[in-house]
Amino acid sequence: MDKKMIITRTPLRITFVGGGTDLASYYRLNGPGAVINAAINKYIYIVINKKFDDAIRLSYSKTEIVKTVDEIRHPAVKAALKYLGIDGGIEIVSISDIPSRGTGLGSSSSFVVGLLNALHAWKGELVGPKQLAEEALYLRNELNEGEGKQDEYAAAYGGFHLMEFHKDESVELKPIVMGNTDIEKFKNHLLLMYTGKQRSATDILKNQATNVGAHVDAYNSMRDLAYELYNKLTSGNWQDTGELLHKNWLLKKTLAGEISDELIDQWYNKGIHAGATGGKLIGAGGGGFLLFFAPPEKHESIIKALPELKPVAFDFEPFGSRIIFVGD
Repeated sequence: MDKKMIITRTPLRITFVGGGTDLASYYRLNGPGAVINAAINKYIYIVINKKFDDAIRLSYSKTEIVKTVDEIRHPAVKAALKYLGIDGGIEIVSISDIPSRGTGLGSSSSFVVGLLNALHAWKGELVGPKQLAEEALYLRNELNEGEGKQDEYAAAYGGFHLMEFHKDESVELKPIVMGNTDIEKFKNHLLLMYTGKQRSATDILKNQATNVGAHVDAYNSMRDLAYELYNKLTSGNWQDTGELLHKNWLLKKTLAGEISDELIDQWYNKGIHAGATGGKLIGAGGGGFLLFFAPPEKHESIIKALPELKPVAFDFEPFGSRIIFVGD
């Protein structure tokens, strides 16, 4: 077939409770793991177009123009092209709504899911979310980048879910169904703030993964919080979310020293004192985004208490990675 321009749009995600129980070193022995997360309307875009010649051009935070796949420096792009048997004559551009590395929103996984979706479409193949998530996990594990599983599924499926990670490697997604009024009130209580600190999630998660055995009780408690929050959300008791986020954050900080530091703790405490009922750092820890749960009338006082942080408006995204453009 004639090659066409393809554009995919793949959401980032926020995790509420249970993050870390999607680590294989936890759920394979102590499973299931359980996480509650939501895709949000901040995206990674992948644009693919036919190149005039047989070379390969990549544009991300850097630009690469190479003759062969083996010359590519970007590890995920190289792995994806090899995996799908694409050897040249292609341009690939990535664009992100939010700083794309080290911010805790699952951007690395969203990038790979969106890239695979675009490359399959480039080959004339339409693939579903399960295949996209599994292929992205496979590639990230091959690159020694994958530790948890939730990000690939959030990027591929979108939506607001309880995700369960079973000992047999199967993953079950249970949608969180709330009434329209409740979901709007719930979302209006969420305040997402960018710390400006970026870090390597892979390093933090590897440290966590090697020390799961020493913290099994904490992981079990975080898993139980995911089920507790799921029950509260689906029964209309979403007002208790802040308290559960706070419990999860205190547990998470015990898992590895790099998850928080004195400055992050100061920011968090200021948010609580300004009116938040709970919160947490999104993702592996060490930086990225702070999420607070607070009555809407308290948001302004929290923002004023944390002038060095940048509030970021967002909404939930019901869809996972999508092909949004196919053109000549």
